[in-house]
Amino acid sequence: MLKGFHYPLTPKGKSTLNPAPPWYYSSDFLSVEFWADASAVAAILPPGLESDRAANGHGAALFYDWQFSGNNEEYLDPERYQYREFFILLDALYDGKPITYCPYIFVDNDAALARGWTQGYPKRLGRVFQTRYHAATGKAGPALAAGSKFAGSVTASGRRLAEAVVTLREPIKDPSALTQKPIVNLLHFPRLAADKQGQPVVHELVENIPHDVKIEQAWIGEGSLKLPVADGEELSDLAPLRTGKGVRASLAYIVDDLKTLKDLRK
Repeated sequence: MLKGFHYPLTPKGKSTLNPAPPWYYSSDFLSVEFWADASAVAAILPPGLESDRAANGHGAALFYDWQFSGNNEEYLDPERYQYREFFILLDALYDGKPITYCPYIFVDNDAALARGWTQGYPKRLGRVFQTRYHAATGKAGPALAAGSKFAGSVTASGRRLAEAVVTLREPIKDPSALTQKPIVNLLHFPRLAADKQGQPVVHELVENIPHDVKIEQAWIGEGSLKLPVADGEELSDLAPLRTGKGVRASLAYIVDDLKTLKDLRK
């Protein structure tokens, strides 16, 4: 019997891109809220989701520096189980309830790519970087202090797609203020057979269900964001008309479930 959660499936299962859930995540992240053209936000939402008129094009751009593990101390293989990530979340409505939707996401690790596709995140490979915090601070990096600046950038196929800066002002005393709305994604797996290419194997709205969420060392301030125009890309259609708060924090959670909301093939 072949073993593995993702490809490749092998006799021993050692070569699989990812161990079976639960999956454990820890990260430092940057977040910048922004407002894009509301019509551009509406245009990228899949069937089953509606524009949140009250949000008026609101979204967030996020940079993450992740460490990942299964149940067998996979984090001791850092080359395989560390990665960086950039993505966009847009405010929308599902069944009249506020949610966020992820139309674009970039990672620099194939295992993260596979996990994302399993969760409905439309991941692509890219080069993602962000300013790191180290307990021993100096001129090489910022402290967790008022006035410190943290930056993030992403490129894909040699094209700069996003850059952001967060300027810290004060610590967040109540991390629950950073609680996100539910993330709803479009889980899509197409068919290659010539007579079934318009009939995907899976095409459904799914809700991600992280649990045991922990947030530490959270600071808030101002954020700036650029989504420059690039050949062959559409991310710049969501270029911010204005930006708002910026956040820098550390995060941990567990993923072991996915909720199907609606099968869009029906």
